[in-house]
Formats: sequence, structure tokens, C-alpha cells
Amino acid sequence: MSEEGTVGEDVVRAALAGDEAAFGELAERHRWELRVHCYRMLGSYDDAEDIVQETFLKAWRRRETFGGRSTFRAWLYKIATNACLDLIERDRRQARAYQGPPLAGEGAAPSDVPWLQPVPDRALVPVEDPAAAAVARETIELAFLVAIQRLPARQRAVLITRDVLGWPANETAALLETSVASVKSALQRARATLKEHLPPSREEWSRNEPEADEQAMLERYVQAHQRADLDALAALLAEDVQMTMPPHPAWLVGRDALLGFSAQVFDPASDWYHGEWRSVVTRANLQPAVAHYVQRPSADETRELPGAFRAQVLDVLRIEDGRVTMITSFEPRRFAAFGLPLVLA
Repeated sequence: MSEEGTVGEDVVRAALAGDEAAFGELAERHRWELRVHCYRMLGSYDDAEDIVQETFLKAWRRRETFGGRSTFRAWLYKIATNACLDLIERDRRQARAYQGPPLAGEGAAPSDVPWLQPVPDRALVPVEDPAAAAVARETIELAFLVAIQRLPARQRAVLITRDVLGWPANETAALLETSVASVKSALQRARATLKEHLPPSREEWSRNEPEADEQAMLERYVQAHQRADLDALAALLAEDVQMTMPPHPAWLVGRDALLGFSAQVFDPASDWYHGEWRSVVTRANLQPAVAHYVQRPSADETRELPGAFRAQVLDVLRIEDGRVTMITSFEPRRFAAFGLPLVLA
């Protein structure tokens, strides 16, 4: 009953016999991967954190039920996956296309995932495990997370377990307490659905670390906002760029639509005018991201910190062929997770 060679059998025996310290040591070895697994399942990092805590609590309380037929790791995955399935079923959490017309532009509606949360790279890729980083890079981008939210819960679990974790069909069947035939059927359906909502080639949505030209592009994106320069922004956008704003049911399609929206935001004479912008480059879900801050017009200022730049929005960018093709904009409440202040000094 060795734990995949990473911990001695004596620790496993002590943990299962009720040694709380040994159990904690054993469980902590799997916290990172379980959290990423649950995040893929749920699309919400906060919920993933809660599920992992619930998993450890359940495992501790039910430790006598571990019969040794699988590894301790597989047992934890089973508890965590079932907890995710329960949450998805309870909240009916399955993405569908946005309802109604876009805020501006014309085109097919993207997937509506109001519970989606971005995560800083450091929470997704352990520095000490380059192999884990390679796996995460292909399956943690927002495009992938949004796409798998379109799958029914059990299909989602099968696809992640088989195609992301690389588990054999028989181990996946044991995890989900179903047959190998059912696993194969669910995987086939899941792959077909996923193809409808992702670029045709896996390499098109699998990204590497940012190159110098991407860094330069991010700087131009920042400067376009800080200078309210629509021409500079237009040069960065793909013609069919999309913007979504979870949890709000609002979306934009097309460069002209996004520029029209930005023109109102940048124009001091517009009712939509936000003020002066300052921006900070960061990373989310192994993608480039920009945290925007706004200095509101003086009439809108509160008495505290007049003239301060306050958190406005976090843009996570998808870049293909030197153009921004997707912008997913999140509320300022996600700034704290990235170590970003709500007010710039």
C-alpha cells in the first residue's frame, strides 16, 4: 500500500490509524493538485478551495473506509470529485450561451459562466514541479475552463480524469463508480462537445510563457488605456474580438463594437466616462492580464484619498497571431487574490 513512492507506508498506516499529524502531512501532499482539479471541475477557485477543505474533513472522518484497493491519492480524488458533482448538481451549474443580444456588435453568443473566477499563475503552477506546469498550461486557460463548463457534470469529470489527469478508463470507472463502457461513451460525447467550443487545434489554445513581442503588446495595451488612445487600441484588437464580463450578462462582439464602447468610457463628455486610467500588468490562468485603475472625475470623488486611482477591472487577455481575440473582464473583488491593492499609492 505504498503511496506512489512519495511517502512511507508507516505514515499512511499511522494516518489511517488516527494519527492526526500524519494524516495532515499525507493530505497536504495532495492539496495543490486537488485544488487545481476542483478548479477545473467548477471554474470557481473559491469553491475549489472549499471543496478541498471538505474533502480532507470527510477523508479524516471516514478514514476507516479506506480499504487499500486504490492509492490514498485516488481515494482523495474520489471524495473531491463526488463533492464537485454534488455542488454542480445542487446549483445546476452548467454553462449555456448568453441569452439575448450583445451589448454591442453582432455574432454568435459565447458561453455564459457567471461563476467563473481568474486565478494568479502562482496558485496554479508549483515552482518545484515543471511537469505539473506543462500539464496546467494546456488545461487551465479560461477558454478551456469555459468550454468544459458546457459539459454535463459526469462528462466533465470523465474528460478531466481521462484527458487531463491521464487516468486509465478502469481507474476512472472506479472513481465514478460506473462501468468502463460508460466512461468510454461519456468521454466520446465530451470530446465532441468540447470541439464545438474550442479552436480546432489544441496548439491554438495551448500557450507558452509570454515572449518579448507579447510583453511589448501588453505595454501598448496599457498605454492605449492610460492615454485614452482608440487608434492604438484598435491596432491591438482582432476584427472578431469578444469581450465578456462575468458575472454580468453583458458581452461585446467585434473590434468596432469594443472601440465604440471604449470611446464612451474614454470621453469626458460621455455619461460613461470613467476618468484617468492607470494599469498594472499581471498574469492569470497562464495568460496575460492587466489590472486597471481609474481616477474618477473630481465631482465623483469621496472625501477619502481624493485623486486616488481605484481598482476598476481585471482584463484577462487571449492573444493569437499578435492580436487580442478575447477579453474576459472581472470585478475588482478579484484583485486581492493577485496581491493587487484596491487603491494605487
